[in-house]
Amino acid sequence: MNLLIKIMKNPIIRKAEIQDCEQMMKLIKELALYEKAPDEVTVSMEHFIESGFGENPVWKAFVAEVESKIVGISLFYIRYSTWKGQRLYLEDLIVTEEFRGKGLGKILFDKTIQYGKEKGYSGMLWQVLDWNEPAINFYNKYNAKFDDEWLNASIEF
Repeated sequence: MNLLIKIMKNPIIRKAEIQDCEQMMKLIKELALYEKAPDEVTVSMEHFIESGFGENPVWKAFVAEVESKIVGISLFYIRYSTWKGQRLYLEDLIVTEEFRGKGLGKILFDKTIQYGKEKGYSGMLWQVLDWNEPAINFYNKYNAKFDDEWLNASIEF
């Protein structure tokens, strides 16, 4: 445990690189399992890589690295609002179970907010499941506004 505390004082937070994708996908699948939807991750590794590092990347990410292992990610993209302009959309904020509750999510979230401010975006949006109390409590520390008016909608192709 002492090593974990020492590591957490100085985790490496950096932009994701193509070679991180395999470890990132493991975290995405871990999140899907936590959210009781393990079969919902259907994206191929090739598509994931192309979407982040191909000719027209659509997502960016920060990773948290401890001893050469990715233990957390913040994956986001730009969303456009006709009312607010460009905003970040936080698709996933994931910290592997072993490192949860130790401040790593805060470091990643703060880094993402900082990035959005530096780019001049007007804000950041994300979703959280209504039963995920640890996440809701985390976001409440940022005075996040939870919307009870809008319903999520989607179509699969």
